[in-house]
Amino acid sequence: MSTEPYRIGAGAGFAGDRRDPARVLAADGGVDAIVFECLAERTIGIAQQRRAAGGQGFERRTIERIADVAEAMFARDGIIVTNGGAADPVGAARATIAQLASLTNDARVAAVTGDDVLASIDRSSARIDGTDSTLDDLGDRVISANAYLGMEGISRALDAGANTVITGRVSDAALFLGPLAHHFGWRADDWTRIAEGTLVGHLLECAGQLTGGYFADGVAKHVPNLATLGFPFADVTSAGSGVYGKAEGTGGRLDTRTVLEQLLYEIDNPQAYLTPDATVDLTNVTVTDAGPSRVAASGATANGRPDQLKVSVGVRDGFAATASINYGGFRALERATLAAEIMCERWSSVLDYSDDLQYEFVGHNALSPWATPASAPNEVQVRFSTRTLRQDVARALVHEVEALYTNGPAGGGGTSGNVKETVGIVSTFIDRSEVDTKVEIVG
Repeated sequence: MSTEPYRIGAGAGFAGDRRDPARVLAADGGVDAIVFECLAERTIGIAQQRRAAGGQGFERRTIERIADVAEAMFARDGIIVTNGGAADPVGAARATIAQLASLTNDARVAAVTGDDVLASIDRSSARIDGTDSTLDDLGDRVISANAYLGMEGISRALDAGANTVITGRVSDAALFLGPLAHHFGWRADDWTRIAEGTLVGHLLECAGQLTGGYFADGVAKHVPNLATLGFPFADVTSAGSGVYGKAEGTGGRLDTRTVLEQLLYEIDNPQAYLTPDATVDLTNVTVTDAGPSRVAASGATANGRPDQLKVSVGVRDGFAATASINYGGFRALERATLAAEIMCERWSSVLDYSDDLQYEFVGHNALSPWATPASAPNEVQVRFSTRTLRQDVARALVHEVEALYTNGPAGGGGTSGNVKETVGIVSTFIDRSEVDTKVEIVG
């Protein structure tokens, strides 16, 4: 078991994150491991839908992120971990091998699978969380079911010699916990260290949020040089405690305030933060300054882990349509209001649609519908939206708003519209004994 601090960094906090902070971490941050966290709740459902239509089950950007840092990481025997495999970790691993072939001969890529439980879950007994319904009640609308795996597959892949691990759905914290457990030799039931490692993952998983990217307000909460925001790393001890920092010369802010905000982010019950690896108690965590852009955090505890794993279920959710038209100048709001009245009357009385039609005035009340602005806006966009199971109804919204050019108030212009098929998410649970985590060494 190593006793030296292990430096693990966050290379991405979501699929659309910037790429240059990860390059900086790999080249100048001295990280032993870098993690790309790229899955939101709906990502796998959308990826499964795309794959069923003949496309890829993963995003190409994931492969590009790995290629950005591979040479620098492998030169120091570092590792790369990502959940960017989405609906096809094996396919993503093969694409990574092909991408890296011209850059390095050192890639040893593993895919972690087993999270896809669509074929095995008992839909008749899988109750949708928060309801009395089961997955059976959704019929053929169900398109994916992925259990949240823990650190096991990642640790096993690294134990087998991989230096790049690509997973599907695992918990965000497990992406960081896996490398730590592998490096330090932590047992899965060493609850104190597993809890501390989970805390590390929770603080790092959103990348730039820890260094001020989700903290700044431009007035009271100043964050310098956001255009060159640096992503965070943690120097983790064999006991699991961490000191957090960012690469020298990068923008952003890392102090007790930014760390405390991230500590509470998406935490429902601080006494029982449920993860696949542990039920973590965060109430005794201490956060202290440890120098310029350095913060120490530790004190997480745990006693066991949940018997069941959460399953994120992707559901065909019909179509979402948005359409807008702009009004400017004298009585802009009055004309926009008239446009909304016309649309509402046509929607229900002329076209006879029962689907809910929403509208808001951007520049006036879109973000604060309860507020009363002090003065009327000089320009306003009226934005309409509907969610429907019928594609023809969604398309009709776009056409109707466009028709307001000459069939509505004077001076309307700049119409736009969009229709997209949507994927909704519901949650259920599965006994962990019914989930088989697998590791495949691809290269």
